[in-house]
Amino acid sequence: MHRLSRRSVSTILRSTGSASRYGSAATAVPFSDSVVDGEAKFRWYSVLTTGREIPNETKQLNLKHTFFLGTRYESTAAESDSSSSPPSVGEKYEYQAEVSRLMDLIVNSLYSNKEVFLRELISNASDALDKLRFLSVTDSELLKDAADLDIRIQTDKDNGIITITDSGIGMTRQELIDCLGTIAQSGTAKFLKALKDSKDAGSDNNLIGQFGVGFYSAFLVADRVVVSTKSPRSDKQYVWEGEANASSYTIREDTDPENHIPRGTRLTLYLKRDDKGFAHPERIQKLVKNYSQFVSFPIYTWQEKGYTKEVEVDEDPAEAKKDEQDDTTEKKKKKTKTVVEKYWDWELSNETQPIWLRNPKEVSTEEYNEFYKKTFNEYLEPLASSHFTTEGEVEFRSILYVPAIAPTGKDDIVNPKTKNIRLYVKRVFISDDFDGELFPRYLSFVKGVVDSNDLPLNVSREILQESRIVRIMRKRLVRKAFDMILGISMSENREDYEKFWDNFGKHLKLGCIEDRENHKRIAPLLRFFSSQSEEEMISLDEYVENMKPEQKDIYYIASDSITSARNTPFLERLLEKDLEVLFLVDPIDEIAIQNLKSYKEKNFVDITKEDLDLGDKNEEKEKIMKQEFGQTCDWIKKRLGDKVASVQISNRLSSSPCVLVSGKFGWSANMERLMKSQTVGDMSSLEFMRGRRVFEINPEHEIIKNLTAACRSNQDDEDALRAVDLLYDAALVSSGYTPEDPAQLGGKIYEMMGMALSGRWSPPPEVQHPVSSQPDIPETLEAELVEPVQADGQK
Repeated sequence: MHRLSRRSVSTILRSTGSASRYGSAATAVPFSDSVVDGEAKFRWYSVLTTGREIPNETKQLNLKHTFFLGTRYESTAAESDSSSSPPSVGEKYEYQAEVSRLMDLIVNSLYSNKEVFLRELISNASDALDKLRFLSVTDSELLKDAADLDIRIQTDKDNGIITITDSGIGMTRQELIDCLGTIAQSGTAKFLKALKDSKDAGSDNNLIGQFGVGFYSAFLVADRVVVSTKSPRSDKQYVWEGEANASSYTIREDTDPENHIPRGTRLTLYLKRDDKGFAHPERIQKLVKNYSQFVSFPIYTWQEKGYTKEVEVDEDPAEAKKDEQDDTTEKKKKKTKTVVEKYWDWELSNETQPIWLRNPKEVSTEEYNEFYKKTFNEYLEPLASSHFTTEGEVEFRSILYVPAIAPTGKDDIVNPKTKNIRLYVKRVFISDDFDGELFPRYLSFVKGVVDSNDLPLNVSREILQESRIVRIMRKRLVRKAFDMILGISMSENREDYEKFWDNFGKHLKLGCIEDRENHKRIAPLLRFFSSQSEEEMISLDEYVENMKPEQKDIYYIASDSITSARNTPFLERLLEKDLEVLFLVDPIDEIAIQNLKSYKEKNFVDITKEDLDLGDKNEEKEKIMKQEFGQTCDWIKKRLGDKVASVQISNRLSSSPCVLVSGKFGWSANMERLMKSQTVGDMSSLEFMRGRRVFEINPEHEIIKNLTAACRSNQDDEDALRAVDLLYDAALVSSGYTPEDPAQLGGKIYEMMGMALSGRWSPPPEVQHPVSSQPDIPETLEAELVEPVQADGQK
């Protein structure tokens, strides 16, 4: 892309005619003309500010007229390079830095998004207004030229020009050299230092800039920037002009009276070819609402508007002739139609009072909900909100919300970068793209705004710097979020928390894994089904309240469904003792509980693990059982080999013959199934953890008694050994594990079924007679002849 010199640009602007000087033809009308260099030159003014008569319809709109609506301001949509009086020759200055490299860093590396240029320039204008307001307290003469303090933005989309004007403090010639001639020299920083050094200076200020590079963000989108400024302490107005990638700039006195402003600064940006889209009024207004909506000074943008009016329409000649011929027809009224008359006017584009700066007692629930819907583009009201201010070493204001439903189409647990927290610094929007700096990943569903006056940002104000202040802010925000969720759980309407849990329960379970510091806050919010509450989830507090006096632990079992958990053999003895067991049916539940470890000094115990203690151990009875069935356990272990770590007498079974439990430090059946589904070709760890299984038998069951008898009589009996194998496979399935060879297991079941069902429903066999040696001779039957007899006894 070729870069044109300033002289070339001036030539082009002159040759393009009058439309390129001050806005588009749609927004202006020629007022007067003159002939310069053989071509007609027009001076353009907005239609609302010329000396022409404004239509009555326009007058009724009660348009606001300020000194900015005068001919001086409306004629500056573009900075003119040639005027009625020749401009004074400017002096050239060199930047006080290795500016070629520094400007390249600012334009290409410092800011990640081009659209922040408007945020930076509006922030500078706000600082200029704040300085004026502060200084006018002691020097009221500073406000004599114009009392209004505001910012106005006008665009020329046809020529790609943006003009930003503020009525702030302005700059003198020396201040132009100091602030704009030295990159990273912040006039705001100097002003703040002077305030700090002053004995009578107040600490309450709203100055935004601090790094001194905000102005140069204009070169993100502009090839050339012209700054006209007038300080109330100087009688002259000066113009600073610089180009992108240039090593120098010029400063000259502005002698054109049409360009003079009473006070303040006017920035004119000549946009690059690829960035002329920023000059559309709608886009400018959108950027203002996004980044600078809550700046404490009014921001006006130049927008096209319209009003409707009735106009007469010429009647069709054929219809008119017909009416004349018909004498009986009454004289018709002239036809009219409604048209939209377009005009341009200033429109307020920001709200000067953010809701979070107001006293929470003065804000209604409807206002909080309306702010939530408008800010986050939601249509449902939030479940809860929290408006708070923190003071001390870190001061910030915030409003947090819990949404009514989870977002659709994406999983915030997987993608921690959400746009749910909007960060403001001194009411200027900084960013909503964070990766866990302000909120942990598991609380990414919480939405809200955070506004701080002293948040540590990098020079581009887009990235939070890791520091102690950020950690303190994060801790307080998380604490307030938990208080808000706890308030939902304690609501009289139980359905509110059920709705929350359905949408965001997994997030809290993830918090058990990722955030050990907040386990005490997360645990009371968890909800699970249990053996005594299969229809309605209960909290851990409710479980503890229902515990037996002698119960020391919180029992749980992880499964893929409530049905499978309810029918598992692990529950038999616990149900007999009326001990409640939590059903963990969500894949993340087991990991979350294992990370919690305990709740209110009650340990979580998996009933599928070995060495389960139900509090009723009888050492004398266990000793007798081991002596009686020890040989059977050894015989079964010998048959199963490496499939199990050991065979033991079970204390958890009552009706089932056996169960397969995992080792104390091994995976449960549910965990093994989950890990197996995630293992990509690496089965080494799975094989190691699976080798810790323990085979427990119920000595009171009839099958175990029969096997014990077989063990004592003939340990090599094939039927007995096959029964042991089938018993192991059945325990494998009933305990939640996956059979190693399903086809082989099916074959064993079919074989046992064949043996059990053989002849059960077959017809009884017929009685077989002895077989004679004589051949079968058919028996001859003799028929008896009976004579017919009549009814009266005669033949």
